Amino acid sequence: MSSSTPASVPAVASGPIADAAPVSLCAREPRVPADRLVAEMVPPPRFDSVRFSTYIPDPKQPSQTEAVGVLEGFAAGLGGAHAAGSAKRGFFGFGRAKSPRTPAGPRGVYLDGGYGVGKTHLLASLWHATPAEPALKAFGTFVELTNLVGALGFQQTVQTLSGHRLLCIDEFELDDPGDTVLVSSLLGKLVEAGVALAATSNTLPGKLGEGRFAAADFLREIQGLSAHFRALRIDGEDYRHRGLPEAPAPYSDEQVTKAAYANEGASLDDFPGLLEHLAKVHPSRYGALTDGLKAVCLTDVGPVPDQSTALRLVVLADRLYDREVPVLASGLPFDRLFSEEMLNGGYRKKYFRAISRLTALARDARHLVETG
Repeated sequence: MSSSTPASVPAVASGPIADAAPVSLCAREPRVPADRLVAEMVPPPRFDSVRFSTYIPDPKQPSQTEAVGVLEGFAAGLGGAHAAGSAKRGFFGFGRAKSPRTPAGPRGVYLDGGYGVGKTHLLASLWHATPAEPALKAFGTFVELTNLVGALGFQQTVQTLSGHRLLCIDEFELDDPGDTVLVSSLLGKLVEAGVALAATSNTLPGKLGEGRFAAADFLREIQGLSAHFRALRIDGEDYRHRGLPEAPAPYSDEQVTKAAYANEGASLDDFPGLLEHLAKVHPSRYGALTDGLKAVCLTDVGPVPDQSTALRLVVLADRLYDREVPVLASGLPFDRLFSEEMLNGGYRKKYFRAISRLTALARDARHLVETG
């Protein structure tokens, strides 16, 4: 059977049958125009409805409650006129006439904490709470921002984003020196244009407290921009596992295939074939790769063979998580995708995030078997 062709229709004892066979991700080769990259710089579907009021602070972690209050005030302070052209007179407002609509203090915030403490929820809530029309606010991951620069070019990206009130960058890639310099240069230009900034980041490998806090690394990597950021430390455990049961065990190939045919909008691929296909699609297109999907069904999940493949899978996991697409799988459980060498290497923070997110999506997929 070709890796891009779903399995033959299984015998189904009960449950509805989709009008058409499942789609195959391996059969998709999306092309994404540059204007779509710009238009899609908004919080992902998973975070469409999040607000500060829907963030549930852990009562054992007062830093979470404090962060909400600080960010609410930061958002309210961004309601004034755009500061473009005012940077020469001082980014913080020095040398300008005082205005009640001009925020005081740093107009950049950095959310510092481990994965799963709700940093993206808070970052998206900041975007939603900022009193400006969506076209004047941008939200994207570090990878999506570098993809935008690649599509538009550096100068055009500066021009495109300079008129914005706020730029939110999720998962700033501290482990990619080249792209870090590129994005730091971009942020410098946007600071000059008066754009407010907000960011989260990944933790550099080999650091004390790795997997928890990265403020010192972040502020060092963005070099001269550090004075524009206030770091907000957010303590806590991974909320995706807080009080939740362990991830469900993988299902059988037959169960996964049956569910794919019984649930409209599901895809069906064998895992090794999907990994091969991801190498042929630029990661900037992984979001488009999942367009219209209501579920992803994978058979024969096994260890990821190498680091390049693993990093592509991380990006796909992020896009699926953002879009709340459940993942039903057979084979190995998701916590065994990456080798011990990978989990102890320089990109382990990304791999742990992928495991956490795929585990959450596996829980979300249980109803596919129950209804299928």
